[in-house]
Amino acid sequence: MREPVNDVSPTPPPPPPQALLERLKDYGQEDAFALWDELSPDERQLLVKDIESLDLSRIDRIIRCSLRSHGLPTAAIEPVPESSVSSVEERSLEDRERWWKMGLKAIHDGKLAVLLLSGGQGTRLGSSDPKGCFNIGLPSGKSLFQLQAERILCVQRLAAQFTNDGSAAPLQIHWYIMTSPFTDEATRKFVESHKYFGLEADQVTFFQQGTIPCVSGDGRYIMETPYRVAKAPDGNGGVYSALKSSRLLEDMATRGVKYVDCYGVDNALVRVADPTFLGYFIDKGVASAAKVVRKAYPQEKVGVFVRRGKGGPLTVVEYSEMDSSLSSAINQQTGRLRFCWSNVCLHMFTLDFLNQVANGLEKDSIYHLAEKKIPSIHGQTVGFKLEQFVFDAFPYAPSTALFEVLREEEFAPVKNANGSNFDTPDSARLLVLRLHTRWVVAAGGFLTHSVPLYATGVEVSPLCSYAGENLEAICRGRTFHAPCEISF
Repeated sequence: MREPVNDVSPTPPPPPPQALLERLKDYGQEDAFALWDELSPDERQLLVKDIESLDLSRIDRIIRCSLRSHGLPTAAIEPVPESSVSSVEERSLEDRERWWKMGLKAIHDGKLAVLLLSGGQGTRLGSSDPKGCFNIGLPSGKSLFQLQAERILCVQRLAAQFTNDGSAAPLQIHWYIMTSPFTDEATRKFVESHKYFGLEADQVTFFQQGTIPCVSGDGRYIMETPYRVAKAPDGNGGVYSALKSSRLLEDMATRGVKYVDCYGVDNALVRVADPTFLGYFIDKGVASAAKVVRKAYPQEKVGVFVRRGKGGPLTVVEYSEMDSSLSSAINQQTGRLRFCWSNVCLHMFTLDFLNQVANGLEKDSIYHLAEKKIPSIHGQTVGFKLEQFVFDAFPYAPSTALFEVLREEEFAPVKNANGSNFDTPDSARLLVLRLHTRWVVAAGGFLTHSVPLYATGVEVSPLCSYAGENLEAICRGRTFHAPCEISF
């Protein structure tokens, strides 16, 4: 006689939280729960937590506005009017000295903050560390972070000396460092372990840019795993919403800040808190400004400043978005490129304007769509990362001024690994050594070298000189053997 079969079916899993599922349906994103029944209890909890962390209505608005605007025709572009640019060749010594003094005075009065965009990893450099940790091989072995911090220290000292300030309160320029979820912990640990490179701990503030879900062509979330939405950082233009949500714009106002110097981390020659640029900015009375370099050749892969529409605002057009005929168009009067002012991510803003931009970008919610292969539950899925760029601020500016600088003095990008054709640690190191060598010779110093001079040089510590000034006492009549670092 057969034993009766005890046919007990497995208990069905609990359904997804009803309220959360309904909210996802409101935005057409209910597929995020498509594999719910196959998940373990722990994985279901992770998925719920992941979805709950998203601002669904905001993200829906961004996706809809960005997809709708993608591919729409834009207003024709015109070259930047000459009146908007301070070129090197027309700048007088008197102007430079006046702007330098105006800048130092504003810095002494606590009106300048420095904003570092440091969300990127050094993946293209062959490193998973934050880019700012990178040592480009200078004689000192200093990282990009250290070079920049020491330039802040130097400007603080110059501002105090300029005003003959004998007050007990030390002069401080506050340094705001934007990280990303991928670089935040490593950046904090690196800076803290190096004792803030001589800055005070309370003059450095870290904050994170946001992330945003990656989406398919029809705007649906791409799932990285069955229990996690694929996300990516929201671009360096995420700095505006991050400053607002972190209440750091209020923090700046409380500190008496009026002007914000904003720059990208991967430039070994960046003049952080440049008094001359700040003085020019104050003198022009504009809401925003940018340092620019002349485009080296028509097909150089750099974004350029343009005027959008007749009499419209200045903005940046990426090289990939510019017709080749415009890229190579020549101004018949000057013999130079019509669109020649390259954006190198060296900007100055008023604090009032930053508040305006944060509100304006959030209201318009238009992000750039970057088509990428995104790791997903289906393998490599072609979809979109949504991001904003720091130069998205310029169309909101009632007035923008451009300030030409020489790339051999202020632009040494560190983007690609050694062995690449351009923008490598080696090329940046040589730009630094060559510039500093010129400073030393101009100050009366001499060099000996055992390799050709074009392949070496000397490094001047930022603690000695910010832009080649005050070197005579250290260098005159002395001989230095390259490569070496000159420091106190």
